[in-house]
Amino acid sequence: MDQLDTSTIPIHDLAVIGGGINGCGIARDAAGRGLKVVLFEKGDLASGTSSASTKLIHGGLRYLEQGEFRLVREALAEREVLWTIAPHVVRPLRFVLPHHDGLRPAWKLRLGLFFYDLLGGRRLLPRSAAVTLAGGPLGAPLKPEYQRGFEYSDCFVDDARLVTLTARDAADRGADIFTRTEVVAARREGDLWRLTAARGGRRGQVLARALVDAAGPWAGDVLGALQLDAAARLRLVQGSHIVVPRLYAHERAYIFQNADGRIVFAIPYEGDFTLIGTTDRDFSGRPEEARASPEEIAYLCAAASEYFAAPIMPSDVVWSYAGVRALQDDGAGAAQDASRDYVLALDAPAGAAPLLAVLGGKITTHRRLAEAALDKLAGHLPMTAGSWTGTAALPGGDFPIAEFDTVQMLLRTRFPFLDKRIARRIFRAYGTRAFRIIGDARTLDDLGPWFGPDLCRREVDHLMDREWAMSAQDILWRRTKLGLRMTPADAAALGAYMDTRSSGVAV
Repeated sequence: MDQLDTSTIPIHDLAVIGGGINGCGIARDAAGRGLKVVLFEKGDLASGTSSASTKLIHGGLRYLEQGEFRLVREALAEREVLWTIAPHVVRPLRFVLPHHDGLRPAWKLRLGLFFYDLLGGRRLLPRSAAVTLAGGPLGAPLKPEYQRGFEYSDCFVDDARLVTLTARDAADRGADIFTRTEVVAARREGDLWRLTAARGGRRGQVLARALVDAAGPWAGDVLGALQLDAAARLRLVQGSHIVVPRLYAHERAYIFQNADGRIVFAIPYEGDFTLIGTTDRDFSGRPEEARASPEEIAYLCAAASEYFAAPIMPSDVVWSYAGVRALQDDGAGAAQDASRDYVLALDAPAGAAPLLAVLGGKITTHRRLAEAALDKLAGHLPMTAGSWTGTAALPGGDFPIAEFDTVQMLLRTRFPFLDKRIARRIFRAYGTRAFRIIGDARTLDDLGPWFGPDLCRREVDHLMDREWAMSAQDILWRRTKLGLRMTPADAAALGAYMDTRSSGVAV
């Protein structure tokens, strides 16, 4: 970040701290309403909770049981909205719920799914149904005692890509996005905030009419630094996931009930793997140091092995990750019972610049959270438009859902030298912008050099130039999940290439 002289730069309408899904969603919405926006993220985009989710756009069946009908209704309605505006990174997924004789009775599951269908305003997703597991492909991976069950629809999302595309759209609409840039000081000066931000030993200042703290599990730290007493309202809960080699051939996911009241998902992941999660346990410490513990890994293996015929062992795990959710502290006893709803706490003393603190929330409801945040700030900011994000495509998502296969095939027709697997991955990541990335290439060599069999120089250049990638980690584990396949030597070559062109790259 360059040294800034606040006497010569324009005043921003809105400053956002936090480059996760909520911060980027608010920045995008605000930029589209005609506001001048700046966003600061101290790490990489989606480097915290927003890349450590279960990768689902869903209503949350268990939240029905907890009586959170407003949250479930809002989340269910968002499934098709997000699928429509980002059909390349969001896709429908059917979930199989085996009936466990010792847990919830079948009538209760059927009733819950009836309300799940009813609440969500479902138009495109198939309704829930009873299924026979015995003797069929859905029951083949399971133990023989699971004879029947149910299936229903939700959506899968590439969470970190959703964050990056949201930030890209905000920037395309005029927002300034600064990653690796930490806000180290903020103070009110009448009706403005003066923020001091630091990157790599350099500091700069900006002025803003309003400030949003969307730092997720670090929100309490930000509020504490501003000497505002709101940090006690946060409850930090860790969720961990494991990835194992693919457990079954079909494309449905499973949702498993556990005797302790938790649920665990098993989801087809990145073609060759199965994603299993999540856990819920209270967390203390530094959120950036969260790791899946041996106990959590063992728990997930045991929970899945209760249902799958072939036992899953910790030695089968090829990757694990953990994220810390910043939830509203509603006094719930168990971590899994804490509300996933969001709270927007506005501090706006008369004659002083407002501060909006974002507490809680989930990736599914980020767009609605952003709308609610802008509604809260409406009296303090010169907005020129109302809500708009529910119909505007994210970058690369400017095609109808029904034409996904057609547009993907057009990519292969235009660039026949692309391997089917590579073309599919690139299209799912970038949508129609894949055509721009490949550009005038006529052979695979035109795209190179290649870092392993799946990642080419042109894609890396795009990620650095347009998507704020600065390290191999950013690309291998957030912009893509190629870290699951890339060798250490290929990863080192990627890092060396990025180092040679990292200075002076503008986005």
